[in-house]
Amino acid sequence: MTRSGSLDLPFCLSATIAGVDEAGRGPLAGPVVAAAVILCPDGIEGLADSKVLSAAKRARLEAEIRERCSFGIGIATVDEIDAINILQATMLAMTRAVEALGDAPGHVLVDGNRLPRWSYRAEAIVKGDALHPCISAASILAKQHRDRMMLAAAAEHPHYGWERNMGYGTAQHLAALREHGPCPLHRKSFAPVAQAMLL
Repeated sequence: MTRSGSLDLPFCLSATIAGVDEAGRGPLAGPVVAAAVILCPDGIEGLADSKVLSAAKRARLEAEIRERCSFGIGIATVDEIDAINILQATMLAMTRAVEALGDAPGHVLVDGNRLPRWSYRAEAIVKGDALHPCISAASILAKQHRDRMMLAAAAEHPHYGWERNMGYGTAQHLAALREHGPCPLHRKSFAPVAQAMLL
């Protein structure tokens, strides 16, 4: 089922409701990361879509979510992205995130307009990361986790500026691709990377 409306906060605070979101569908490099969060009974103050939060606020909220809520992280690798495409890899990461919760949730709210093929009762909710606190929490965990992975990767592959662009196709990243070519963490199925491999 796909829904674009809003559910009330008490629904999202149910012990059996998990919110799911991903980070890293668009970059040219690195994995796609998903998170699933079941909020603690009294919720988390200040949750919002991770993209509108400052880095400091995301870090504070991530620590609180990890301390007080049930959560799971799922990752699809660059090789998996290239093998099955980014959409299917995103669905795979989401599935792994929900499975990492341990106990199966009674209902799952997924940000976006598509659902993985799974047995959970679930709804895809457009802009859900801005509408539902459990999805907002998942968006924060997914982004923070992936950003740390890209910062670590930047130390091993310093040419591409990943500490600033997190693998997205900025002008600096594209220039470095043309000059140095791709590294093993680049998504070879993405057009700018495939083009750089021909240079």
